Amino acid sequence: MYIDYYGFSTKPFQLSPDPRFFFGSRVHTRALAYLRYGLSQGEGFIVITGGIGTGKTTLVKNLFQELDPSHVVAAQLVTTQLEADELLRSVVASFGLPYEEMGKAVLLKHFEDFLRGHARQGRRVLLVVDEAQNLPARSLEELRMLSNFQVGETPLLQSFLLGQEEFRFTLQEPGMEQLRQRVIASSHLTPLSQEETRDYIEHRLRVVGWEGWKPTFVEDAYAAIYRFTQGVPRLINVFCDRLLLYGFLEELNEFSVAAVESVGQELNQGGGEGGVQKSGGGSRSLMRVSHAMEQRLGELENAMESLIKHPEWQDAQLERMERRIVQLEPAVRVIRRQLAEVMRRMDDRLGDDDTSIVSAENSED
Repeated sequence: MYIDYYGFSTKPFQLSPDPRFFFGSRVHTRALAYLRYGLSQGEGFIVITGGIGTGKTTLVKNLFQELDPSHVVAAQLVTTQLEADELLRSVVASFGLPYEEMGKAVLLKHFEDFLRGHARQGRRVLLVVDEAQNLPARSLEELRMLSNFQVGETPLLQSFLLGQEEFRFTLQEPGMEQLRQRVIASSHLTPLSQEETRDYIEHRLRVVGWEGWKPTFVEDAYAAIYRFTQGVPRLINVFCDRLLLYGFLEELNEFSVAAVESVGQELNQGGGEGGVQKSGGGSRSLMRVSHAMEQRLGELENAMESLIKHPEWQDAQLERMERRIVQLEPAVRVIRRQLAEVMRRMDDRLGDDDTSIVSAENSED
C-alpha cells in the first residue's frame, strides 16, 4: 500500500532477516568481527547472545553472504527444543545427509565421513545453532562431543551458538565447564542507542530508494520512535512499518511527533513508553504481543525454508511447525481482544464527538 505512495522498491521494515538491510551499529559491528575472527580460527565455539529482536539472525545471514562455498560448507539449525539424539538427527539433516531409520552410531559415522570428505577437499564445515537457549544440557553436551571430530590437530567442525540473554547464564552453570573452555569468542547484542535508532531507520529507507524526502521526519520524531521501541531493531521495524502505513492513510509526507505518538498509542492501547504499558488485568501491551507473534511467524518461515530444502525431513518439520502454530494461537486471541477494545474506545470517542456536535448545533438554534 505505502510502497508506491512513497516510491520505495520494497518494504523497508520487513521482519524477515535480510542481509541487504544489515546495519552496522557499534555492537553489531563488533559481533560481526567476532564471527569473522571465529571463522579465521576454524575451531571452537563462537557465542552471540542478545534479547529478542536485537538482530542475531540477521547478523549471521550477513556473514553467510561473505562465505565462499568452495571453502566453507555452512548450515543453520533453527529448531532447538531438542533432546540429544533428536539434535544429532537435526544436525545431520541440516547438512542434507540421510538420517531416517539410523541408530546413533551409524549417524555419527556418516557425519564423520562427511566432515572428513570436505576436509580432504580443503573445505571447513560450519554449524550455526539459533535459539541455543532452548537446548537442554545433554544436547549442548552432544554439540561439544561433535566438536571432537578432527584430523590430526585440525578440528573438522566449528559451531556458532546464537541465543537469547538467558543463554549466557546457562553457560555459567557448573556442568557447562567443558563447553565454556571451547568458547574462543563471545559477544552480547544490546539495543541501539537513540542516535543509532535514527541512523538505522534512515539506512533501511535508503536501501529501498529513499532520498531524504517523502517522507521526512521532524527532528524529535526519531526520539519519539526510540521512546516507544527502546532501540530494539525488530520493534523499530514493527513500529515504522505501522508508521508508514499511517502516513499513507493520512496522506502524510512528513512525520511529526504527533504522528509518531498516534501510532504509538494505537500499538500500546493508550500510550506507555517502550511498548510496556499494561492494560487491565496485567495483560501485555498490544505491541509486545504483536512482537511475540511476529517472532513465531519468523520461526515458521525458517522452518518452511528448511522443509523446502530437505523434503526428507518432512515428518519432523511438520510436527514442529504444528507446535509453533499452536503457540501462536494465544497471542492471536490476545491481539483480537485488544483490537476489539481499541475499536470500542474509538467508537466511544467518535460517539462523544458526535454528541458534542449535536449539542453545539442545538445551542446555536
